[in-house]
Amino acid sequence: MSRPVLVVDDHPIVLAGCRRVLEDAGLGPVAEAPSIARGYRLFLRLKPRLAIIDLSMRGGGLDGLRLVQRIRRRATDTAILVLTMHREPAVVTRALEAGADGYLLKDTAPDELVAAVGAVLRGRPYLSHGLATEVVLHGARQRRAPRPVMTPRETEILELLADGKSYALIAEELSLSYKTIANTASQLKAKLGVSTLPELVHAAVRGREGAL
Repeated sequence: MSRPVLVVDDHPIVLAGCRRVLEDAGLGPVAEAPSIARGYRLFLRLKPRLAIIDLSMRGGGLDGLRLVQRIRRRATDTAILVLTMHREPAVVTRALEAGADGYLLKDTAPDELVAAVGAVLRGRPYLSHGLATEVVLHGARQRRAPRPVMTPRETEILELLADGKSYALIAEELSLSYKTIANTASQLKAKLGVSTLPELVHAAVRGREGAL
């Protein structure tokens, strides 16, 4: 039996859909994992030729990035394709730097999934249509943008926000009050020119790519 394709996603409908598309295209066998932990265990056991990984599992922020990193550290002959709803250029860049060979959005057609899988299995990078331009333009904008000065505490909280953690979890981890975290987040919003928590989280993600 040939080495399988491993699909890691916590939505059963996505797992079933990927299996059907890949098997219909003659790209099986397909192994499924509904969690990051299960995905890593199957990777170690099956040595798949390709891992298709979602970045966001329920309650886990962008934990799929850690799985990408762990697989890439242990295996250079396993192709990695990210399949996710995150289209932010900073997130795309993080995934590619973590070791992903391709990046595909979940709202693309089944034919594009087959094309992406074929590309990365042949050793060629693949980005969803339009993402390459967005990533390049994002990088150019970030290189031109001035870098706001952050205190050590602000930097620490921004890093935890980039991990997808809530104010309450950050307060618990840093042994600070919820109000302190909320006040610091308000200061960060002002420094970064954003007004909502999602925008602040996106700014935190971009910060990891050198924008801050």
